Amino acid sequence: MYLIFNPGAHGGKSRACFTRIHAALAAQGITYRHALTDRLEDAETLARQANLAGSPSVVAVGGDGTINRVINGFYGHDGARLSERTRLGVIYTGTSPDFCLSHGLPVRDPDKAVAVLARDCALPIAVGRIRYADGRLRHFSCCANIGLGAQLARAANNGIRARIGDKAGTFLALLSILRRWRPIELTINGRAHAHVYNLFIGKTRHVASGLKIAHALTPGDGRFYVLCVKNRIWRHLVKLYTGAALPLEYASRLDITGDAEVEYDGDADGRLPVTITAAPAIEVIGAGNQLGVTSTHAAGQSRECLFFSSSTKRECGAKRRERLSFGRFCFQTP
Repeated sequence: MYLIFNPGAHGGKSRACFTRIHAALAAQGITYRHALTDRLEDAETLARQANLAGSPSVVAVGGDGTINRVINGFYGHDGARLSERTRLGVIYTGTSPDFCLSHGLPVRDPDKAVAVLARDCALPIAVGRIRYADGRLRHFSCCANIGLGAQLARAANNGIRARIGDKAGTFLALLSILRRWRPIELTINGRAHAHVYNLFIGKTRHVASGLKIAHALTPGDGRFYVLCVKNRIWRHLVKLYTGAALPLEYASRLDITGDAEVEYDGDADGRLPVTITAAPAIEVIGAGNQLGVTSTHAAGQSRECLFFSSSTKRECGAKRRERLSFGRFCFQTP
């Protein structure tokens, strides 16, 4: 097991959890190697090196940004998986837990996250791929946004979330942007769309700091949900924050042109035109930690896993108040 620690996650607060994580790993008897990032981009480089070395698992220790960079390190520049046997693990110590909430992984509880890693139950999840006009490839696991998303990510990542919290900071940044935002024009798979505030192309329910999209995709579905927000922005925002039903479309490929920035998994990166398709899936340790989801085990044997979900709201090391619900299921692998 190879762990990639990002001490800069959660506004630098991630480092406070590291001693506890090492202790939890030792208590579980897990043999591991680890490295620390100096920059967020280092997470991708380290993950790529671990995949090329054939590491059985690579664990992102940080937030959604760290997770995204580690996922990109699972793929070569041609888009192929670097190692079919390498699995992804997560010990969440970040700010906005969209990936973990969407896949049933523990949030801000290193002991539980390490316990999930020790059980080594995994489920493949679908990953999205963005191809830019210059041929560059990037990957995302939650949601890509075109329109408001890039400016919102940039504004929310300037320190406001570290000062007043993830949801509140993002919401205030959104209000500030909406005051001066002018809708854009996009062409999506040959169809022109005017007065667009934001285009969501996603895989997960949780997309950004409290925004939720209820969809019909299964974890391994190669399609994306597509939500084009045009008029009535405030009505859409209410539904996005409450997780109410929205008029979604589904597509396995999207060719998008226009004059706009692209954002995915919380960070702005590049401009249109782009083509979005599915990438080869990645097995995530602990994904689907809920009753009735079948996982595989690296040892290829019959095994019973006890998974939990928690309503914990605490930070690392703080006194905890939580409600736990337990589910048990069995699975058989070849």
